[in-house]
Amino acid sequence: MVSPELAREREYVSTLYARLDALRVETQEQLDAVRRSNAGGTHQNRSERDSFARIYTDRIAQLNEVDERLAFGRLELTGGVNRYIGRIGLRDTDQQPILLDWRVPQASAFYQATAATPLGARARRHLTSKGRQITRIEDEIFDQDLLQGDVSELQGEGALLAALRETRTGRMSDIVATIQAEQDRIIRSDLAGVLVVQGGPGTGKTAVALHRAAFLLYSHRERLRSTGVLIVGPSPSFLQYIEAVLPSLGETGVVLASVGQLYPGLDTTVEDSPDVAALKGSDEMASLISRGVRSRQQVPAGPQTLDVNGEKLVLQPQLVASAMATAQQSRKPHNVARQQFQKTVLNALTKKLAEQLRSHGSTIDEADLSWLREDLRSSHDVRVALNTAWLPLTPEKFIQDLFARPNWLASLTPRWTPERRALLRRDRDVPFSISDVPLLDEAAELLGEFDAKNDAEKRERKQQRKRDVENAEAAIRNMGVEGLVNADDLAAGFGETAVRGSTADRAAADRSWTYGHIVVDEAQELSPMQWRVLRRRGPLRSFTIVGDVAQASSAAAAPNWAQALKALTDDFRLEELTVNYRTPAQITAAAERMALAHNLPITQSTAVRESEWPVDWLEVEADELVSAVVDVVDEDREIDSRGTLAVIVPARLRHTVYLALERQHHESVGESAVGLSRPIAVLTPQETKGLEFDSVVIVEPNEIVVGSARGVGALYVAMTRPTQRLHLVGTEPII
Repeated sequence: MVSPELAREREYVSTLYARLDALRVETQEQLDAVRRSNAGGTHQNRSERDSFARIYTDRIAQLNEVDERLAFGRLELTGGVNRYIGRIGLRDTDQQPILLDWRVPQASAFYQATAATPLGARARRHLTSKGRQITRIEDEIFDQDLLQGDVSELQGEGALLAALRETRTGRMSDIVATIQAEQDRIIRSDLAGVLVVQGGPGTGKTAVALHRAAFLLYSHRERLRSTGVLIVGPSPSFLQYIEAVLPSLGETGVVLASVGQLYPGLDTTVEDSPDVAALKGSDEMASLISRGVRSRQQVPAGPQTLDVNGEKLVLQPQLVASAMATAQQSRKPHNVARQQFQKTVLNALTKKLAEQLRSHGSTIDEADLSWLREDLRSSHDVRVALNTAWLPLTPEKFIQDLFARPNWLASLTPRWTPERRALLRRDRDVPFSISDVPLLDEAAELLGEFDAKNDAEKRERKQQRKRDVENAEAAIRNMGVEGLVNADDLAAGFGETAVRGSTADRAAADRSWTYGHIVVDEAQELSPMQWRVLRRRGPLRSFTIVGDVAQASSAAAAPNWAQALKALTDDFRLEELTVNYRTPAQITAAAERMALAHNLPITQSTAVRESEWPVDWLEVEADELVSAVVDVVDEDREIDSRGTLAVIVPARLRHTVYLALERQHHESVGESAVGLSRPIAVLTPQETKGLEFDSVVIVEPNEIVVGSARGVGALYVAMTRPTQRLHLVGTEPII
C-alpha cells in the first residue's frame, strides 16, 4: 500500500509535471507565432525575430531535457516552509517558485546540511522516481522535535548508499540528488584559478567535475555562455559514458572532447607505442617544432637571376635576408609573417625593375609601378624564389615532413641518438595518432593561417557579428528579458551571413577559440605537450582538474601534480576527496594490497560500504583460459542479469574473448566503445578509465602488469571499476 506521505509527494510532483507540460505548450506556441510573423526586410527586423525564436527554441530544448527526475529532493525549513529541489527551476502561473534549481544558493543546504550543522533545515527528504512516478522517499532528520522515536533513527547517507547499489546503465547516472557535502563544497568553489581535485577510485571525481561545470554555467552565465566550457576526457568511450549528464541538468553549451579530438577536423583513437608517446609528449617537442618552423625560412646561398617577362632581374641574398629579418621581428606566425616578407621583397624588386627598365630607355612613372608589381607577383621565377626562401605550410604537412624526412630531422636534432630519431620516423600516409594532436596544435600556433582572402572574409564576419550583437541587445531590451538572455549567444543565429550554431558548435570548430572554463578528467594521464594545448584553449587559467596520480597509465604522465601542471601553471589549489562511495570495502582492500605490494603510491580512501560477494580468483591452464572466462561471465549473469559487466583483457585477447562471449550471449555483448551500450562490454584497461560497472572480470592480470610501462597502475584501475563483484581469471598467480 502507498503511504500517505508518499501519496502526498506523488501529488505534488504531478503538479510540477503538469506545469512543465504547460510551459512546453506555451513556449511552442510562442515560437510558432514568431515563425509566422512577418519581420520585414531589414536586417535589424530579422535579427529581432531571430532573437525571439532563439530564446523560445533554447527554452523548449531545456524543458525537453529534464523530464526524468524533474524533482529529487525536499527541504523542510524552520517555520514549516518546504522547498522542493530539482534539475531546473519552475514557477506557477502566479510566478511563485514551486521548484528550485539545484544550483541556486537557496538549494545548497540540500547537500551541505548535517545534524550538527543543519543550515536552517529541519529535515531533508530524498525523492526516488521512475519515469514521472515517485517510487520511494527517504528522510534525514536534523531537528529532534520532528522525531517520534529514538534519536538513533537519524539516517546519514542512506540515500547515497541505495543509489550506489542500483545497477549501472552504461552511462553515468544523474547523481545530483546524492552529492555529499565534501563534493558540494568543491562544486561551488570559485571560478577563478586552477582547482585540482585529487581522489582515489570511486570518490566521485567525475561526478564533481560534471556538476561543477553545470554549476559554473549557471552561476556565471554571462561569461561562460558566450565563451563556452570545454570538458576533456581520456577516450571516446568515456565521453559516451558521460554525454547524457550535462544535458540532463539543463546545460547544452559544453564541448566534450577526448584528447584525440582537441585539434579541429581530427578525431583519432590511434595509440603510439609507450616510448614513442613519451617522446612526442615531452616538452622538448615544442622547441623542436619551433626550430623546424624557423628552418623553413632560408636565405639563398647566392644571387638568383629571375626572368620577368623577358627582363632579367638579379635577386641578391642580402635583400632576402633584410626582408626576412623585418618579417621575423614582427613575431607573427610563420604564414602571417610571410606576407610581410613577400611585400618587402616585392616592393624592393619593383623599384629595382623600374630602375632597370628606365636604364634601358623605358619611361616608367609612379602609375606604372602597380603593373610592374603584378608582373613580378605572377612571374614563375619570382614565385619559386619567394617560396624557396619562405614556404607557406599547413600544420599537417609540416608534421608529416618532420617524421618522413630523416635528414631534416637529423639537422634539427644534432644531439639526439639515431635510435631516438627513429622513434619519430614514419611515412607521410600513416594516420595521425593521439600523441600527434598536440604536435599539430603547436605547429598551427607557430605557422598561423595562410589565406589573405580568408582573412578579409573573417574581418567582414567580425564586423557583421558586431552589428548582430547590437541588434540582439536592442531586441532583448524590447522583450524585457535583460539578465536572462545573452546577446552574443543570440547573435549566433542571426541573418544570412552570421556564423550559425551554438557556442559549443563554433568553439569545437575553431582552433583559436578560448574557453571561459576547462574541465579535465583523468588529468594525470596528460603529457606536457597536451597541457600546452589546454593552456592555449584557456588563457584565463580557469580550470577544474580531476584525477588520481596513482592511476596514471600513460608513458608521458607525471608522478605528481606540481610536475604534471608545470606547462600550465605553478599556482593551483588542491582539494581531496577521501570517501569511496562506489567500490565495496573488500574490493578496495584487494586493489590497495596489490598496489602497495608493487610500490605504487596510491591515495587511500575510506570505503563506506561492503558488498556480499568476496573477490574471486580463478587460476586455469592456458588452453582453458577463454572458456573459463565464459563460465565466470555465465555465473555472474546468473547473480544479476540486468547489471553491467566489464570483461577487462589485455589488448591481444580482446577480440578473441569477445567472439567467445558473443557466441554465448549474442547481442548482449559489445567490444570496445560499442560495449558500453550492451550489458556485457569487452574492454582493454585503458578503455575502462573513468568508468564503472556492476561487475568486472579481469583476464590475465599479470599480463596487464607487464604489458606496459605503468602496468601496475592499469591493473589498479581495472580492479577498482566494479560496484558489486570482482573476478580475476589467469594462468598464474598474481605477481
